[in-house]
Amino acid sequence: MDYEYSELVVLAKDWAKQVADNAWIPESAYTSLSGFDDRTPDSLFIDASARPLIVAFLGGTGVGKSTLLNRLAKKEIARTGVVRPTSKEVTLFHHDSVKIAHLPSTLPIDKIKIAEHAEEKNKHIIWIDMPDFDSTEQSNQQLVLEWLPHIDVLIYVVSPERYRDSKAWKILQSEGGRHAWIFVLNQSDRGQIEQYQDFIKQLEKAGFTNPLVYQSCCAIEKSAEQIDEFDNLQATLQNLATDNTIKHLELRGQQVRKEELSKILQSTLRLLGPETVTQELIIFWQSHWHELEKLLLEATVLPLQQIAEYYALNSGNLANKDTEPYLHQRLWDKWSQTRFDDALDALILQADYLSLPVIPLKQLFLPIRANAEKIIEEKTLLSVRKSLIKPGNIVQRSIIKIAQLAEIILPIAAMGWVGYQVFIEFYESSLEAVPHYVGTDFAINSIMLIAISWLFPYFLQKKLKPSIEKAALKGLKRGFIIALQSLELGVLEQLKSNAQTQESLRKKGMQIINKCQTESEREIAIPENSDLERMLL
Repeated sequence: MDYEYSELVVLAKDWAKQVADNAWIPESAYTSLSGFDDRTPDSLFIDASARPLIVAFLGGTGVGKSTLLNRLAKKEIARTGVVRPTSKEVTLFHHDSVKIAHLPSTLPIDKIKIAEHAEEKNKHIIWIDMPDFDSTEQSNQQLVLEWLPHIDVLIYVVSPERYRDSKAWKILQSEGGRHAWIFVLNQSDRGQIEQYQDFIKQLEKAGFTNPLVYQSCCAIEKSAEQIDEFDNLQATLQNLATDNTIKHLELRGQQVRKEELSKILQSTLRLLGPETVTQELIIFWQSHWHELEKLLLEATVLPLQQIAEYYALNSGNLANKDTEPYLHQRLWDKWSQTRFDDALDALILQADYLSLPVIPLKQLFLPIRANAEKIIEEKTLLSVRKSLIKPGNIVQRSIIKIAQLAEIILPIAAMGWVGYQVFIEFYESSLEAVPHYVGTDFAINSIMLIAISWLFPYFLQKKLKPSIEKAALKGLKRGFIIALQSLELGVLEQLKSNAQTQESLRKKGMQIINKCQTESEREIAIPENSDLERMLL
């Protein structure tokens, strides 16, 4: 899918906002993208398919920009200074058939002067006289910067005294690829041929191959030795004012802007951190956590025993709510919380060392820090309650159930057997002439049998009955370990969540970069050795 430059800028800004909202990039990086200019020369017109060529005179104070525009118009339309020649407003000079729909919205109307003409030969050109960019007035520089995105061709005007101006070269370096450039050495009658040649050398150092340089003379009466190429300059621009050339310039300007946007996006992507850093952080965390877990388990041996004793002493009232705060206060005190916070801080420092943005991690770890005590309390309390509901192991509980049943069945069985023996003996004795009784020995043995049949299951229950203290201690240990595992897994999950967010943001950014690069890699056919080729950096 083909994307317009303005659409790519909107996508980039939306992406930058999402990244900044998640604190993955600093404010300065967000500003460089959110403030990226999406304006082009086309944005001044409703129908850009048949728009004119936009040409602007750019230069420092006193080089004669306004004079050149007045000379072009054959009348004074741009202000020229007398005591201190300087331009403080933008002057537009265009054919009366041209309609500009959208002037830069941030510019004050009183800083824009519009003049019209009816010359057919300049019908397809809008001439703009820009303020002096080297002026001490900040508003003049702002006017220049606001208009630059709307310019196709910049006529860079210098004088023999000021062709090496440093401010001019800064604009040339920053705006070089976005526009076509024509250079005018104005007031050449006041200079030397060596200055003209040095000016060309400076342009070649800046990256121009065989730059298009014209000399102009502002003297009213010119001698034969004085060079004045103003008519050639005007003819060159009139020849360039074709739909094909304007389209070439527009496409190339967008191409350069897309490349610049792509570079800013790439530098912003690097701020998201390395792709493989999460696995290193996981290994780092697991190593440090195992040491911390061992330390915490050693430190809670005594508190666990004391709480288990508390449960044993209060076994008749285990549902007492006062037990819960007692539990977590003893197991997870300020010392434990500090050690846990130190471990998370060490992980964050390691992330920072590995060039991963740490603010998102800090935000993800906040709930874990705040809820660590609650997790310890809930997991430990649940585990100890389960242990107290079913104390001991399954073998113990099975034998106790059998013993409880035997405690009822065996004495009944013993008494039944004794009663049966007494009945039999009584029956047999009644059949004999001389009755006899079971005797003292039988009575003693019967009592002993009944007693043993009851005492053995009772004794077995007493010996196998699980200790409340041991059951509570076992549940506390198991719950504390489960709670620590929950904290460890919580941190690992947040690390993975952070990595997924990073990958998602990186993927969206790369998609925009690929779109920019796909568009910018398209070749724009410009005739070799043509004036247009000489005008491009």
